[in-house]
Amino acid sequence: MCGIAGKISLSGKEVSPKAIESMNRALIHRGPDDGGIYISPDRSVGLGHRRLSIIDLSPLGHQPMRYLDRYEIVFNGEIYNFQEKRDLLEKEGYTFRSHSDTEVILALYDRYREHCLDHLRGMFAFAIYDEQEKILFAARDRIGKKPFKYFFDGQTFLFASELKAILTQPEYVREPDFEAIHHFLTLQYVPAPMTGFVGIRKLEPAHFLMLNLQTRDLKKHRYWKLDYSQKLELSEKSGRKKS
Repeated sequence: MCGIAGKISLSGKEVSPKAIESMNRALIHRGPDDGGIYISPDRSVGLGHRRLSIIDLSPLGHQPMRYLDRYEIVFNGEIYNFQEKRDLLEKEGYTFRSHSDTEVILALYDRYREHCLDHLRGMFAFAIYDEQEKILFAARDRIGKKPFKYFFDGQTFLFASELKAILTQPEYVREPDFEAIHHFLTLQYVPAPMTGFVGIRKLEPAHFLMLNLQTRDLKKHRYWKLDYSQKLELSEKSGRKKS
């Protein structure tokens, strides 16, 4: 388990390292082994990470992780097929400094953009910032094993693994969502995309977000869903076991 967080300013106000550090402190229980922050050259983007070291225990697995002097990622989860994908990417000319699955995600994003998700098998929530295109790409795994909460008011975009990290930022004014509380008292859980706070949403399983910092456009897209069509088309004979 790791913790990820981030803050993007679209108002011209700079994102300070102190703001990201406060988000990281709220997530320290998720990643006691290491922590790091990234601030973009124009100081409009800040990313934070708390690390629980599992695959690459060396400093090369440190996050936020940089790739091709262009991309920065914060990642929580585990990619089960990363070694297979790494071998394929190396044949295409990609090189790697670490032995982590994190770096493989970055290479897949460079190669396939949002379609990198078609190649990932595992549990994950991550955010990648592209300094050249000024785009933030964030995604959650197919069944929502790893959490991703976010807030966007047109001026500031905040995200984190847990609500408490978002609540450290002054741009969000705390307000309870009574409809979500009603659902919790009725169902014993808060249905997505509600979280219990007005304006803070859960990114649903099998969805990704793309925030264009130049146009201020935030898009959400579902990239996968269960498909039973092949099973429904099976004939009675094809379903019988051979003796």
